Amino acid sequence: MAHPARRAQIIGTGLVGGSVGMALRAAGWFVTGSDVDPAHADRALERGAVDAVGTDADADLVVVAAPVGRIPGLVIGALADHPQAAVTDVGSVKAPVVAAVGDPRFVGGHPMAGSEQDGIEGSRPDMFGGAVWVLTPTGHTDPGSYALVHSAISELGADVVTLAPGGHDAVVAMVSHVPHLTAATLMGLAARRSEDQAVLLRLAAGGFRDMTRISAGHPGIWPDICAENSDAIVDVLDELVAELAAVRDIVAGGDRDGLLVRLDEARRARLHLPGPAMRPDGLVELLIPMDDRPGQIAAVTTAATGSGVNIYDIEIAHSTEGERGTLIVLVDAALAGGLVDLLRADGYQVSPRSLG
Repeated sequence: MAHPARRAQIIGTGLVGGSVGMALRAAGWFVTGSDVDPAHADRALERGAVDAVGTDADADLVVVAAPVGRIPGLVIGALADHPQAAVTDVGSVKAPVVAAVGDPRFVGGHPMAGSEQDGIEGSRPDMFGGAVWVLTPTGHTDPGSYALVHSAISELGADVVTLAPGGHDAVVAMVSHVPHLTAATLMGLAARRSEDQAVLLRLAAGGFRDMTRISAGHPGIWPDICAENSDAIVDVLDELVAELAAVRDIVAGGDRDGLLVRLDEARRARLHLPGPAMRPDGLVELLIPMDDRPGQIAAVTTAATGSGVNIYDIEIAHSTEGERGTLIVLVDAALAGGLVDLLRADGYQVSPRSLG
């Protein structure tokens, strides 16, 4: 007898929400979508991003895809409307959202993927293949909800990384928020100069186009992002301004050696950026007995991220007696030893199990 399809609810059927819906459908989920603008949800249905429009009270998973400022209210509403579901979001700021929601079934999330295209027309089912998708569980996160969200995202081909909410916001300010503001500022400067130098934008090829490409993204999401993550963004901007001032002095002073040192350091750092995580040929399961209570799963998954070990799948095997259970994580066999040692040092009993 065929098993019923897993069910997902997408709240917000724009670029990312539509892409999540398409990817979940491709993975065998039944997806229902809703949007503040009913025409957007109808178009998502036409494009194949959802199976149905409306609210699915039986959804196992709810994904909130909306501007950061609206996410807490939508998540709280989703938790009430779907009392059995795990709820996650796709916002690029996490600490204020997680703090505002404060519910164990909510798992903060942020896919590091997107497009210069706007809305459902830019959605595609392969958007998350090889992309990093951050989850931000806390000590109060429900283990079952986390396991469901992690497993669903892994099915979409994403590389799941676990961080504390505040840690996520500090990192993303550096690698996403400030780069966008920098690209937009540089593009604005070039546009203003082009008024006096008509040929300027015609010469803007190669590196300039690559560096400013992200400034073509939809501007509407950025006021919320900058308001919610202002402290971390300002910290990075202050450091960037100081570094640019130092480079200005090097150039103004004709310090060729100093300039070469900086450029060489940047080149080497850029060449060592990690590429997309590929699923290794050899995998091993780590069985970790633990109390069936919040906090345990966040500690283990955060330790894995900190030690550079990707978790490809995660499962909780509940004990038939008592409140004990076993956390089962699937990791690269070649890297498992370091994670096992780290977890054992933290007091966990870890048993590796070969899949062969």
